[in-house]
Amino acid sequence: MTTGIDALAYDIAKIHLPIRTLAEARNIEPDKLEKGLGLIKMTLPDAHQDTVVFGANALTRLITDNAIDPADIARIYVGTESGIDSSKPIGSFLVSLMEQKFGHNSFAECDTVDFTFACIGAVDALHNCLDYIRLNPGKKAIVVATDIAKYDLESTGEYTQGAGAVAMLITANPRIIAIENNWAVSTKGVFDFFKPYRTIAKKDITNIDANEPWFGNLESVIEIHKDQPVFDGQYSNTCYTDRTREAYYSFKKLTGTTGSLYNTWEGIMMHLPYAFQGRRMFAEIFALDADTPLLTGDEEATDYQTRIREISKSDDYKAFVAQKLQPAEAASSLIGNLYTGSVFMGFISAIAKYAAEAKDLTGKKIGFLAYGSGSKSKVFEGTLQPGWYDAATNARLFQTLEQSHSIDFDTYQKLHKKEQHYSVLVPVNEWVLDRIEHEIPNLTGARYYKWVE
Repeated sequence: MTTGIDALAYDIAKIHLPIRTLAEARNIEPDKLEKGLGLIKMTLPDAHQDTVVFGANALTRLITDNAIDPADIARIYVGTESGIDSSKPIGSFLVSLMEQKFGHNSFAECDTVDFTFACIGAVDALHNCLDYIRLNPGKKAIVVATDIAKYDLESTGEYTQGAGAVAMLITANPRIIAIENNWAVSTKGVFDFFKPYRTIAKKDITNIDANEPWFGNLESVIEIHKDQPVFDGQYSNTCYTDRTREAYYSFKKLTGTTGSLYNTWEGIMMHLPYAFQGRRMFAEIFALDADTPLLTGDEEATDYQTRIREISKSDDYKAFVAQKLQPAEAASSLIGNLYTGSVFMGFISAIAKYAAEAKDLTGKKIGFLAYGSGSKSKVFEGTLQPGWYDAATNARLFQTLEQSHSIDFDTYQKLHKKEQHYSVLVPVNEWVLDRIEHEIPNLTGARYYKWVE
């Protein structure tokens, strides 16, 4: 018996800002972003969308397109770092919305929970669900990765924004990819990227020294939550590289692989904050784990980094990137960062490219190198099953992305600052955020959603 991903669905924000438009507005050379980082479009949530909406749309499509009986779904586990409540998980919203769509109490016996560990949360959810299916092969589980990557205006992360969700059906004897029960992990508690509760003294808002109640806040400090992270880009890249390398070599040891591990994989799926992140970070592993190593690891630090840069520009490495990394990059260029969904969207992108080239890859292995800031990497692998081609073709990923609606820079800024409260596109056949309760005291902040035909 094998376990893995049996079916896939996704929902990507339908509006985007062209990266060239952003670059020109920020006085950045467009080629630096387009050719240097592989960025073409940056998707953004419309006024009626949030992480629940994206997750619910992807989940609805997964259930509907695959005629899944809700009674067969034992769990819906969510990976996200864009939670909308510090207590109520996105999973509980999704279960409620699915009952609106598929019938009262149709998910009453379905377990649900959110996993949060930056961009690796959905991989953690997948890991957990695979273990569950191995113990309960007659059951079905679903993993939903849903996120909105939002950065401060004019920050160095602004051009890596993106929004959407991926939903995956996890079963025994899967049709798309069987995932081996070998997982390598590297973890270290660091502050490379995080979303803290920030505070401001109440008197700085009210201009009153006395601690008087302010909109129900009795504390002398006001806590502020922002979707935008605190981050150090260079340090985060170092953590990404270190954790990934450590997990990679742990996986090689775990599986007893002799020779180059990456040469056993047809394709490599990595977390992509921007499209070319993986190719920039993997050059070190390419050099160290080549059949004839190009680095020993004993070089002086300056010589070591210089040599990695030289190798990354070599013809051999460019050919490696084209074969094993580039297929997963294509969607990232047109979407932006999906946080927890990034590595899985990379997989959908890759198999779509494989299918378009009519490659016969059944039985071939795919390597996954996941990363989440804070920081953790997990490395695992899977074997493509006979149904991968139909799944890739039916997903119509790049046809869907071609239909994305371009917005201008002024509209982008208004949406980012939440100054625009009406939708750019009229929602059709999708979930929408209908309203947020402000009047009833014991329901303050409750979010309500509805399906729009």
